[in-house]
Amino acid sequence: MLDTAYHLFSETGIAAVSMADIARATGYGNTTLHRYFSNKAALVVAVATWKWEEYTWERLSARGDDSWEKRPAAEQYAYFLDAFIDLYLNHRDMLRFNQFFNIYITSAQAKGEITGETLSPYEDMIHALNARFARMYKKALTDGTLRVEEGKEKIFSSSLHLMLAAVTRYAVGLVYRPEDGTTPEEELNILKEMMINRYTVKKQ
Repeated sequence: MLDTAYHLFSETGIAAVSMADIARATGYGNTTLHRYFSNKAALVVAVATWKWEEYTWERLSARGDDSWEKRPAAEQYAYFLDAFIDLYLNHRDMLRFNQFFNIYITSAQAKGEITGETLSPYEDMIHALNARFARMYKKALTDGTLRVEEGKEKIFSSSLHLMLAAVTRYAVGLVYRPEDGTTPEEELNILKEMMINRYTVKKQ
């Protein structure tokens, strides 16, 4: 059900897909679908939480946990930024879905159609990501490879939102592409380098 809903949402947009559409595509029927998800908002949040947790574990597995804690905080930060470029290169469907998700949640909240309780699984996932970032920040306090004076929350928020906004715009085609311009990957790497230059302590 989650996989079917995800593909319909990412291809068509969340607003355009009904619970009946998803039930029909899964072959389970409306009653079965509603047995697991009380309404569309609950399903949308479940899909978003599932996909981001799945991707997070993919990145955690790829980094090599045996040596990860020994790596300098600056290296861990660069890997964090690389994840966004990887999303653009290999998971553009996730970026499209995330764009639709943000629009849907903002609209549902404005209409009072979604509660904090419904959003809590997704928010818990964000908190878990923040906690991993906090461990990197704590390491930076001791190894001195990152500039920490702006504080963890500001560094986390600016890094997350700037990188995610950029890769999303490229993924959904909201960037003008001149014929003789640089490639999206080159431009995203420029943004990554700018973030690293801002927060990495230069070796003397």
